[in-house]
Amino acid sequence: MIDFSGEIKFQATRSGGKGGQNVNKVETAVVASLSIPASALLTEDDKIIVTEKLANRINSEGELVLKSQTHRTQLANKEEAAERINKLIETALIKKKLRIATRVSRAAKQKRIDQKKRVSGIKDNRRKYRPGDL
Repeated sequence: MIDFSGEIKFQATRSGGKGGQNVNKVETAVVASLSIPASALLTEDDKIIVTEKLANRINSEGELVLKSQTHRTQLANKEEAAERINKLIETALIKKKLRIATRVSRAAKQKRIDQKKRVSGIKDNRRKYRPGDL
């Protein structure tokens, strides 16, 4: 896991919501941004993958922006924001496992047909018997 804490820029803002005077005077919320094109820890291929997978979170300057305001202290919000950015990039860089195409076995096909015949027979037995039908 790569730690991007050194490349993340933090900006403190006021948190929204309840809190009275404390909310109005203390800047505890943190907006963290990481410039993807300027990152020294990512390779060029990784940068392309991250910008594609996290396109909805990256702004026009190519920065991954995230806001944290759940905690009461600025330090805790900074730590959470850095952790979330690290986790986002880590999950974006995980390669998908390729699916290997397989065929349905002959036994599985036969089993499905037998099941269909059994259900069909049960439904046939529910019908009323009429002497003219055969």
